[in-house]
Amino acid sequence: MNKNQNETSRVDVLGVGFDDTTKDVAVARAFRWITGRTGGFVVTPNPEIVWMCRKDADLRKAVADARLVLADGVGVVLGARILKRPLAEKIPGIDFASALFSKMAEAGQSVFLLGAKPGVAEQAGARLCEAYPGLVVAGTAHGYFQEDGPIVARINQARPDLLLVCLGAPRQELWMHRHSGDLDVGLMAGLGGALDVFAGTAERAPAGWQKAGLEWLYRLIKEPRRVKRMRVLPLFLLAVIFRRLRGEPA
Repeated sequence: MNKNQNETSRVDVLGVGFDDTTKDVAVARAFRWITGRTGGFVVTPNPEIVWMCRKDADLRKAVADARLVLADGVGVVLGARILKRPLAEKIPGIDFASALFSKMAEAGQSVFLLGAKPGVAEQAGARLCEAYPGLVVAGTAHGYFQEDGPIVARINQARPDLLLVCLGAPRQELWMHRHSGDLDVGLMAGLGGALDVFAGTAERAPAGWQKAGLEWLYRLIKEPRRVKRMRVLPLFLLAVIFRRLRGEPA
């Protein structure tokens, strides 16, 4: 099977196809690929990444070639609903990874952590080993590298079952797409700032905020500098509404 072949239907939201799946099904599929070491990568676009894809053909291609495209953010789920193409559920990347780590820990599988500032990946690895006994951290590397070659070599030497790529968008999606044929890994997943959360250096919104779909607002309150990035959300929703009113293809 082509490692980028999709096993579920995809819902088009402003030109980005999202897998219409649940977290449990997504985790089960990812675990099967990891166990079979079939390669490929998972992406978790939010409205900001969707907006980037509209202007960046290389990023749009990278996302389209992912084995799983998960709706990370209430904005994407709302957009799909407005377009009358509802998705099964929102699947935050951190929740997806946490559930996957649980299954990997039971099987004694390994993960390589790539990204964030120096020291963060190591701290995240230590905390993950405590939270998921049986999970093996095969290696770590910060995201401030200049050349890909040495990092690819380190990862291939470690041969992890899962490679967590946390370089931020669009760098992580382009990096995974570029090196998907070079890396000896079971699967890759791009998860933005997840390493900071796993390391405890960044705080995730409380459960109530998450359930209400207001995790983005909590982060904005905690990090006001994100306001420039958050301006994309209303633009994204307006674009979706205009598409719906005009009856145009997404």
